[in-house]
Amino acid sequence: MVQTVVHYSLHLLFPAAIAYLVYKSQWNKAYLIFLLTMLVDLDHLLANPVFMADRCSIGFHPLHSFYAMGFYLIMLFPKNIIRIIGIGLLFHMFTDFIVCMIMFEQCRECHIEAPLFKLMY
Repeated sequence: MVQTVVHYSLHLLFPAAIAYLVYKSQWNKAYLIFLLTMLVDLDHLLANPVFMADRCSIGFHPLHSFYAMGFYLIMLFPKNIIRIIGIGLLFHMFTDFIVCMIMFEQCRECHIEAPLFKLMY
C-alpha cells in the first residue's frame, strides 16, 4: 500500500510541483510534458510477463537502463523542450528507484537478481 501511494504520488503530484516551481509562467505545459514522459513505461511491453508487481524497473527495461539514464542526463544541457523532457525522464527514473528501494527493504532475497540490487548490494 505504501509503495503504491509513494509511486503514484511521485509520478503525478511531485511533477506538478516541479513544473510550478521551475516553470511558473508555463507550468501547465511543463506538467503535461512531464506526464507524457511516463510513456517511457511502454518499454514494459517488451518484458515477459509484461507486468510483475514486484519487479524493479531500473536496469531491467531498455528505457530504464543505465545507458538510457546517461542519455537523459545529456538531455539537460539544451535550453529548450528537450531539457523539460530530460527532467521528466530523470524524475521518472528517480521515482522508480525509490520504489525499488522500498521493494528491496521489504524482501531482499526476493530481488537478488534485479540489476539495481546487484549494483547496490
